[in-house]
Amino acid sequence: MLRWRMLTPAFALALGFASLDCRADYHLVDRIQVGGDGGWDYLEADPIGRRLYVSHETHVVVIDMDTLKVVGDVPDSPGMGGVAISRELNRGFTANGDEDMIGVFALDTLKPIGKWQATGKRPNQILYEPATRRVFSFNSSGRNVTAFDAKTGKVLATIEVDGRTEFFASDGKGMIYDSLQDKATVIAIDARTLKVTATYPLAPHAQPAGTVMDPATHRIFVACRSQSLLVLDADSGRILQTFPIGERNDAAKFDPATKLVFASNGDGTLSIVHEDSADSFSLKQTVKTEFGARTMAVDNKTHRVFMPSADFTPAVAPSANNPNPRRAMVPGTFRVLVLAP
Repeated sequence: MLRWRMLTPAFALALGFASLDCRADYHLVDRIQVGGDGGWDYLEADPIGRRLYVSHETHVVVIDMDTLKVVGDVPDSPGMGGVAISRELNRGFTANGDEDMIGVFALDTLKPIGKWQATGKRPNQILYEPATRRVFSFNSSGRNVTAFDAKTGKVLATIEVDGRTEFFASDGKGMIYDSLQDKATVIAIDARTLKVTATYPLAPHAQPAGTVMDPATHRIFVACRSQSLLVLDADSGRILQTFPIGERNDAAKFDPATKLVFASNGDGTLSIVHEDSADSFSLKQTVKTEFGARTMAVDNKTHRVFMPSADFTPAVAPSANNPNPRRAMVPGTFRVLVLAP
């Protein structure tokens, strides 16, 4: 008989994580009403500062992840894409696609500090890489990546990638992996040498978007708009396993405590896969969310998932002039969905 008083703290913690592994029964628990006009893109969770940074067209909405209330705003971020944070530097960084600039703001006050010029068109995703203290802007139309010194804003290099950059994965130790959407590849970038060190083909899968990794096992998870979630070996690029997901994916996230991988899809579904081991994975759940909820963030403390959403007008029939009509967002309905196990 197992006696709990005999457990070491580390073993008890491991058992706690093991119990969380099975809690892939996510469901909608709340909606944070934000309002305002305009669309959104990516969002970033700060589990230590307990803040959620949500891009909203021309600014960043800041939400308290415990009270689920809007607590602040970062202005003047036109064409907002992604947000990156550096707690050690007390700085946040925004990818301002409409002006090809990187916005810099103070985490404690949310006040703007300045702007840096990207060396490529339409920066969309942005990363603070802690091992090198460098900021990387992934310039989607520019088909390149700009590396900045995070303290000074000095441009250290422009990394040409000859592809439309999508989301990235990082091991936190100097290696970055970015999906090139129109090339159906993942590239490996050394954050120290500022060079592309490998290219991993994904065919027959196409249009990779959401990308994330488990640094502990060196596994990369790539969500493709060909409705597939791929598991890659980060060292060889070999595809280890494939899972079906919904349409119009735009993000993937990983919770290291629960070993759950999330893929958010614009068709109103959230796919959840569990990393059983470094070489074994299983599809746990497909959650119904809301149409258009294509991006997300995960709070690694509470294990909540946050997904921006809104109401949309009914779909219109395709025409010769508009073969792929998009549903328009209803002004004032912007919100953030909260899902929890």
